[in-house]
Amino acid sequence: MANMFEQGYIEIQDATQNNLKHVNLRVPKYQITVFVGLSGSGKSSLVFDTIAAASRRELNETFPSFTQQYLPKFGQPHVGQIGHLPVAIVIEQQRLGKNARSTLATYTGIYSLLRLLFSRIGQPFIGYSDSFSFNLPQGMCPTCQGLGYVDDIDESKLIDPEKSLNEGAITFVSFDPGTWRWRRYGTSGLFDNDKPLKDYTPAEYELLMHAPQQRLAHPGAGFPRTALYEGVVPRIRRSIIGKKEAAHHREAIAAIVTRKPCPTCQGTRLKPEVLKNRINGQNIAQVSAMDLRHVLAFLQQITVPLAADVVRELTTKIQSLVAIGLGYLTLDRGTSSLSGGEAQRIKIAKYLTSSLVDMVYILDEPSVGLHPHDIQLIKQALTKLKDKGNTVLVVEHNPAMIAFADYVVEMGPQAGQGGGTVTFTGSYADLLASDTLTGKWLREPHHWGPERQPTGQLALRKITQNNLQDVNIDVPLGVMTVISGVAGSGKSSLVTAIKAHLQDDYIDLAQAPVGINIRSTPATYLGILDDIRKLFSQANGRVGTSLFSYNGKGACPRCKGKGVTITNMAFMDPVVQTCELCHGKRYSDTALQYHYQDKNIAEVLQMSVTAAATFFADTPAIAKKLANLDRVGLGYLTLAQPLTTLSGGELQRLKLAVELGKQGTVYLLDEPTAGLHLQDTARLLKLFNELVEAGNSLIIIEHNLAVISQADWLIDVGPDAGRYGGRIQYSGTPRQSVTVADSKTGVALKQWQQDTKG
Repeated sequence: MANMFEQGYIEIQDATQNNLKHVNLRVPKYQITVFVGLSGSGKSSLVFDTIAAASRRELNETFPSFTQQYLPKFGQPHVGQIGHLPVAIVIEQQRLGKNARSTLATYTGIYSLLRLLFSRIGQPFIGYSDSFSFNLPQGMCPTCQGLGYVDDIDESKLIDPEKSLNEGAITFVSFDPGTWRWRRYGTSGLFDNDKPLKDYTPAEYELLMHAPQQRLAHPGAGFPRTALYEGVVPRIRRSIIGKKEAAHHREAIAAIVTRKPCPTCQGTRLKPEVLKNRINGQNIAQVSAMDLRHVLAFLQQITVPLAADVVRELTTKIQSLVAIGLGYLTLDRGTSSLSGGEAQRIKIAKYLTSSLVDMVYILDEPSVGLHPHDIQLIKQALTKLKDKGNTVLVVEHNPAMIAFADYVVEMGPQAGQGGGTVTFTGSYADLLASDTLTGKWLREPHHWGPERQPTGQLALRKITQNNLQDVNIDVPLGVMTVISGVAGSGKSSLVTAIKAHLQDDYIDLAQAPVGINIRSTPATYLGILDDIRKLFSQANGRVGTSLFSYNGKGACPRCKGKGVTITNMAFMDPVVQTCELCHGKRYSDTALQYHYQDKNIAEVLQMSVTAAATFFADTPAIAKKLANLDRVGLGYLTLAQPLTTLSGGELQRLKLAVELGKQGTVYLLDEPTAGLHLQDTARLLKLFNELVEAGNSLIIIEHNLAVISQADWLIDVGPDAGRYGGRIQYSGTPRQSVTVADSKTGVALKQWQQDTKG
């Protein structure tokens, strides 16, 4: 019997991964365990880098070695032993890629079933399921190749008609006089190089701008011997747009390209004959344009026996997405436009229909991007996973998600080197009564913010952006305004409209990528790495600064300073492994021989931001930038942490740290508290209040009730998502919203206030 009891736990013994300090822990199986603690306290090191990595590694080792070479590589976690470990499925908050051909329907497999349905019972019969695919030649619109849009080049932005070729008449980047691209025109012998373009005949202009590729019979002197001549517009379209080079010229291309729906297929992506095939009057493109709730209604009307199996499977897949609160999404929604939270919920829905049991599902902040009203849906989904006979591990900061746990593990007591120990295990009730950091913050009484008076306002009238329905709203300036509402209600659309109406410069800190790559770190982003390298150079005599650069002479010879080796797999995600030579330090042995204040360059870059601010206290240029990073709650990051590993909330706070100190401007933020412990949220609110006191305006999209309660003004968008949203449910002080039954945020705030009094 004792042995059977042991089977009821995942047993972790002596975990030392990253900052974990010899952790021993028993995690109950078939329960929902929530891991809490400060960012950087060791939650991810324990849950993702130890439990999940060990499970995935051992699962991969069950495959033949030939297969293993194509599987992602998971390093051996630093742990003595893990007993009774189920197969792990990790559901992270990564966006679903940027493939223009990927939609919600294709990603979830719904489109394959839909194609099958139309090929079976759609009339008139036009072919098998491949005929309905916009990603295959059988079905794709020939004009746009199944993309649904065409890119037009505005050629007026490519040239300056007042200038000649010699004076730089072709203004697009990389076509300057004398460059190899310019020489194709300047040495062609076809033009008078000193004649302004405005004086060209129509034939000359056509030859310069639109001529197809051709071999010149009598080219001018200096024209490349084997080269073909080609007009400027087709050349830019062929050799720059859509090619690797496009990444280098993204801004220049954006300035000349206008994207519009394909004139042949009107954005449906399909051949015209495919659209003649219909079921109950609807073609496959019309069904794809429906939101999921309407697709379910469409399927319910189909009674043909031949389609019963396909309809049942489609209904199951779509129903699971609706049940988790995604009923507002349309099937043709591009996956690149989905938020990290939406992507995570799509993955959760996928597993709800799985027949597999006795798995361990591991989730990273599933509450991110969700209004308190929708948290209930996540709770129901996770309970279903548990009730099927699975173990659920969740890393969370949201009090509503912590309260829902069967079991809670707190890591701490601090972040970084001060963390890595288990400070609490037990029930939520025990946590509330405990003396731990999270227990104390959960008991903090809730109170309203200062409600300062605005210094001005932005009047928006008749706004119809995306799903906004003729919105009229006055947005106060000079205060902290929160825009709330359920996911998909129209909050981001409202902020887009605000940006279009702002007269002065603003700082957009939305969770868009910050132009980062595998070599980007907090040290490079803050611009302090050069200063640190100079300190090392000065402390070591005449050693050049480039020796302390992992992008220069100091790079590890094997990984070339990346800290990881990347193996590209032809048809799969690339495999990323920690470099075996430098063990992720990025530097060569030669560079590591030199020291500054008894530390080598790698040791300095492995310091946390908080520790580094003290270490560099005598160098104000470095210390001040690090202090700003600490102020936004990122003190736990190491200087060398790849920015590619940061969440959307962390990247946003990183951008905020760089922008601190500007006055009299508008800051736009999108869920800045994502990934923050209650204590760090309070620190961030203190910073927000300081920004307002300094004369700035803050406009924040947020679901966090602690932040909403502290705002001066609340604009609540709703009532629901997609076509069911887009209206202003409330505009006023947060305190007054609790009396408005139509405001889901007001209702949630009222409950939140009552909870703290109980």
